[in-house]
Amino acid sequence: MVKILINGALGRMGRKVAEAVESFSDATVLCGVDVVEKDLGFKVYDSFSKVTEKPDVIIDFSSPVCTPNVLEYAVSNGVPAVLCSTGYTAEDIEKINDASKKVAIFRSANMSLGVNAIISLVKSAAKILYGFDIEIIEKHHNQKVDAPSGTALMLADGIKEVQQEKYYTYGRQGKVGKRDTNEIGIHAVRGGNIVGEHEVLFAGENETVSITHTATDRSVFAFGAVKAGIYIANKGAGLYDMDGLIKELK
Repeated sequence: MVKILINGALGRMGRKVAEAVESFSDATVLCGVDVVEKDLGFKVYDSFSKVTEKPDVIIDFSSPVCTPNVLEYAVSNGVPAVLCSTGYTAEDIEKINDASKKVAIFRSANMSLGVNAIISLVKSAAKILYGFDIEIIEKHHNQKVDAPSGTALMLADGIKEVQQEKYYTYGRQGKVGKRDTNEIGIHAVRGGNIVGEHEVLFAGENETVSITHTATDRSVFAFGAVKAGIYIANKGAGLYDMDGLIKELK
């Protein structure tokens, strides 16, 4: 039984993670950490320093601001961590990479198994559709802080692995001239309560190919995070991602 500590336990995603755990026979929520103490059927502490239980893994759906505290606890206590936030700075990434040398760290900008499946599809399409114009359109709710989404960048990075000459253009304004074949256009839409939509458009002469993923409920991200937590609970130090998880699921 994998014992999970949820950081950001009182937030929307923290609560979704707690709900998702109920569908797993090999995982349980041990405790949580958030800004105030509360009892949700498990104890929620207002600081990592107050945690007395011994978790097997941390799942963090809070904010990059909290990442240093998560990493400090993970490293000090030898507890693997699943980092699900987006909008990390270069300094954040450096700290994450340093921590992964001492403990198992799983990081992905999108925990949905479906999204990670379409990344593979997009890479395959990019191998075949050379010369097609490529545009990525992502849509999220009006409370999302970062733009473009981490998932849009994951998709663009996947394409760039195949077509290394590509570069990113973020939106377009004014007289920008003709479109360069090597651009990947990336566009962010924010409105309402859209959970998450991503479309990769390959536009060629007389034909277009569209690969799309739509999340209708945040539970898909929580489910993937729990899967990731179980996956790395007993792993050694290192940086892990969805590619490794998906290969293990096959």
